[in-house]
Amino acid sequence: MPFGLKNAGATSLFYTILFQGCVEYVGVAKKGALILDVSTWWNSTYRMLSRAFHYKEAFKNLAEIETSYQSLPTDLEWLRAKLISGLLQPFDQMTNLISGSSYPTANLYFMEVWKIQTWLTANEFHEDGLIADMVASMRLKFVKYWEDYSDILAIAAVLDPRMKFKVLEYCYHSLDPGTCKCKIDYIRKKLVKLYGVYKKNSTSAHCSQEADADAPPAGYGGFYAFFSQQAGAEKSALDIYLSEPVLDMVANMKLNVIEYWRDNANRFKELSLMACDILCIPIKTVSSESSFSAGSKVLSKYRSRLLPSNVQALICTRNWLRVFEVIRGVDLDEEDEDALDKEAEEGVNKRIRLN
Repeated sequence: MPFGLKNAGATSLFYTILFQGCVEYVGVAKKGALILDVSTWWNSTYRMLSRAFHYKEAFKNLAEIETSYQSLPTDLEWLRAKLISGLLQPFDQMTNLISGSSYPTANLYFMEVWKIQTWLTANEFHEDGLIADMVASMRLKFVKYWEDYSDILAIAAVLDPRMKFKVLEYCYHSLDPGTCKCKIDYIRKKLVKLYGVYKKNSTSAHCSQEADADAPPAGYGGFYAFFSQQAGAEKSALDIYLSEPVLDMVANMKLNVIEYWRDNANRFKELSLMACDILCIPIKTVSSESSFSAGSKVLSKYRSRLLPSNVQALICTRNWLRVFEVIRGVDLDEEDEDALDKEAEEGVNKRIRLN
C-alpha cells in the first residue's frame, strides 16, 4: 500500500503499549493484533486493511497524543483503502477455501474461479486509476486460470447434484452470452466421452462375469435376448442424472458430494465411480502455507543454527498443528500475534517495575 497503513504494525514495545491504550480509550473492541502486508501471503493485504479499519479511531487517537506518529492515513487514503479492501475480499474468501490445508473436493473450483473472473471484469475500468492498474496487473496473472481452465474441473462442477449444467450456463452466460452455448456443448461432449470410457470398462468386466455364469435354460434364449435388448435401449445413468432436477442449493449447503455419490452408487453405477474419481482430484497439490507463504518455512536468525533434523521436526510439527487448528476454526497466525503482544506488554511492565 502506498500510504500509512503499510507501517501500521510497528513492533516497538513502546508503540505496542501506547496503541493498546488508544484502543481502550476510544472504546473499540479488541480484535487481535495488527496485521502487516506480507508479499508472500496472497490475502495478507485484505487482512491488514480489514484489521486496520477496525482500529481506525484508535489510529486517530494515537496521532493526537503522539507527535512522532506521522503515518496516519488521510480521509482520501482511508476511502481508497476501503475500496481496495472490498475488492480484495473475494480473493480472501477464495484463498481460504481452495488454498487451505483441508483439500476441498474439485466441484468447488469452477465457481470460485468464476467469481474472481467476474470481479476482474467488473473492475477492469474502475474510476480510480490506481485500482484499475492493480486489476490489470492481477488479470494478466489470473487469465490462465480461466481461459485455460481445466475441462475436468468444469465437469466436476456438473457432477455436483446442486449445480449440474445450470452452474456452467449461468457462469458462461454472465461473462459472455455469445460463447455460452459453444462452451456448454464442448463440456457436454467431453463429459459424454469420459462417461463412455467408464461405461466400456464396466461392460467389459460385466461380460467377463457373465461368461462364467450359467447359460440360460433351454428354450428361453430368445426371451433373455429380448429383455437384454430392452435393457440396453434404456437411458444411461448419465442421462438419468442430468435429467433429474438439481438439489436445492440453500437446503443442501453442507452437502457432502462424495457421500451423495456413494449413497447413490446402486442407481448410477459406473457414473458414481467416475464422479468419485473426478471429485477427489485435488485442486492443488500442496497447501498455500507451503506454496505461497514463507511465514513458516524461512529460518530466522534465531533458528538458522539448528540441526537439519530439528528444523524438519519443527516445520512438520507446525504443519500438523495448523491442520488441527483449521479444523477447530482457530487462526493460528493470529494466536501467535496475540501471544507476542501479550509477551511484549509483560516485558514493558517488568521493565517499568525494575526502573
